[in-house]
Formats: sequence, C-alpha cells, structure tokens
Amino acid sequence: MNKYKNVYEINHPLCSHNLSIIRDKSTTAEVFRNAIKRITYLLFYKATEDLELEDCNITTPLENCTCKRLSSKKEIIIAPILRAGLIFSDIANEIMPYATVRHIGMYRDEETLTPVWYYNKIPIEFENPEDTTVLILDPMLATGNSALEAIKLFVNKKVPQKNIRFISLISAPEGLEKVTSTYKDVKIITASIDNCLNQNGYIRPGLGDAGDRIFNTVEN
Repeated sequence: MNKYKNVYEINHPLCSHNLSIIRDKSTTAEVFRNAIKRITYLLFYKATEDLELEDCNITTPLENCTCKRLSSKKEIIIAPILRAGLIFSDIANEIMPYATVRHIGMYRDEETLTPVWYYNKIPIEFENPEDTTVLILDPMLATGNSALEAIKLFVNKKVPQKNIRFISLISAPEGLEKVTSTYKDVKIITASIDNCLNQNGYIRPGLGDAGDRIFNTVEN
C-alpha cells in the first residue's frame, strides 16, 4: 500500500519477475523489450478496469443474448511520449485497436532536467472532452516534469483529470509527489515505486535509460 492518492502500484508475481529482468544491466535489448511488453499487459488491465460499458445485443451460434461492450460514446486516446513511450503503444494498439493514438514528443534537458517539446500531435480542441479518456505512456516517472507537461496539455483542452491515466514502468517518490500534488484526480499506474532520484535525476535503483535500452543505443 502506498501513500499517494490515485497511484496504483502493480503487485503481481509476473510483474516482479519481469522487473528483475529489465533492471539487470546484462539483459539484452531484445529480452528487455519483451519483458517490458509482458509488464505492459498488467499495467493496461489496471489502467482500463473502470472504462464505461454499454449493453449490446448479439446472436451466438445458439441464441440471442445481451453482452457488454465499451461505450460507443466515449473516446479513448493513447498518448505515448516519444521515444520510449512507443514500447507501450504496440500493446495498447493490440488491446484497444479502436483507440486513437496521439504522439507527444519531449526530451529532457540533462542540465536543467526540464522537458523540451519537439512534437505535438494533439488536436487544437476535442469535440467532447468530458467523454474522452487519455492514457499517457512513459516508462519512467522520474522528476515528474515531463508528466506534468503531458497532463497539462490535456487538462488545458478540457479533459477532466479523472479521465487521465499516466502509465509508467518505474516511478520515483519525488515525481509522484509533484504530479499528485498538482493533479490530484489523475490516476498513475506503475509497476514499481522506487527509492529516490540520484543527483542527475535518474531513478534508483531504476533500470538506466529506458529509451537507450529499448532501442539498443546504450553507449559503452
């Protein structure tokens, strides 16, 4: 049980097992990516457990029956933060092929630890923001600065905070404190709440630079 409101840490043996794989510095890029994908299913099942349903009538091979489907009145947006967030979007598209993908491009200035925007595929406004659910995807929630910028982007377009979920592999207490104190109704789903940030703004014990390890661009 963690102390942060609306923060959900996945407590599952398969999650723990795959976290041990991605934390290991000797894990190859291929194995690293596959382990992340296995964790991603668990994260998304938690993140989507309260999506609204509606009744639908179907005919089985035996008879007519009433079933449940996701509400046709609700829009789901998948918003991966480039580049590392792309590892999540493949699974998101598989689970929710009817969702809309809106990429967000930010990188971290290593001196100031602040996010720098370079790409934004979000529309000027949403037709029905109250009926829009947004899943922001980023493997690392470290300082929380990029998370704040991404969340603000959708809040400024009138999407209710309660409709926004931020999904990460690893989260630092400093980042969680910053995000939850600013956006109290945004849900954060993470595989692990780690110990702290180091002097360079990296999560400890963490797993290193997620983007470099995913795309095999680690410099020796």
